[in-house]
Amino acid sequence: MKPNVLVICGPTASGKTALAVALAQRFDGEVVSADSMQVYRGMDIGTAKPTPQEMGGIVHHMLDVAQPEEAFSVARYVSMAVPIVDDILARGKLPIIAGGTGLYVDHLIAGRQFAPFPQHSGLREALQQRVRAEGLPALRCELAQVDPEAAQRLHPNDEKRIIRALEVYHSTGKTISQHNRESAALPNRYTPLTLALNYRERPWLWARIDQRVDEMMARGLEGEVRGLLDSGVPLSATSMQAIGYKEMAAALLEGRPVREGAEEIKLRSRQYAKRQLTWFRRNAQAHWLLWEERPDFSSALQNATNLILASGLQ
Repeated sequence: MKPNVLVICGPTASGKTALAVALAQRFDGEVVSADSMQVYRGMDIGTAKPTPQEMGGIVHHMLDVAQPEEAFSVARYVSMAVPIVDDILARGKLPIIAGGTGLYVDHLIAGRQFAPFPQHSGLREALQQRVRAEGLPALRCELAQVDPEAAQRLHPNDEKRIIRALEVYHSTGKTISQHNRESAALPNRYTPLTLALNYRERPWLWARIDQRVDEMMARGLEGEVRGLLDSGVPLSATSMQAIGYKEMAAALLEGRPVREGAEEIKLRSRQYAKRQLTWFRRNAQAHWLLWEERPDFSSALQNATNLILASGLQ
């Protein structure tokens, strides 16, 4: 089928935003962010959220849609992003899904339906109380009886997902494994043309990551993290587990030099980039655009343009 959405993915610091904006300007598009941390308000520097200048006049969606105290999931992301993509298509514009959170990209393309259950039923709280009273192994044992596939798949200490699996089963009478199989059997909602960015040599990517962290520190990452902590955002919040925030918060709270936090951010960012590359390389349909040590943006833009025109996307 002819693609109807453009995906720009790749590891952190690989230039996704700049290419997405340039292609949106060229092909009358709008950008839909697929970054699990750029959804949070007040977390701009450490997530490399595009500035108004970097947006280049292009409409960006799925930025600043949650408070840092909130939990945000892939299910919530898809439920919010699907109507946005549909609206962009209905207006005759090009949806450009850009980001490095592979789980968000894949589930948005699929339009994946998630296991429904009644909201505010109290079931989740009851299961959490059982964990405290009986211990997580007891609930995992219960899950193994009703959904052995999920129990085998989940880590024994993954409290969040074990509770989620039991919550789905008790709310719907259907296991989360069965629901996932049924959902995966459905055709994708969108047909993507996927452009994946990376540097040709790994040390060049590492150097760019280090440079980006130095730029974040110069822009005031320390102050941004202090502000979040002072506002009462708990360390246990999903937002504070983001690379850049977790390491800097630890350095600040432990009284260590912030430069130690910055070096830790560089290390964790490199490790994350490896995981991102592993995820995106699974997609045999992706077209890889590889930067040299000094990226030639005009050449990459022309290559991307050629791929878009050849695909029939435009």
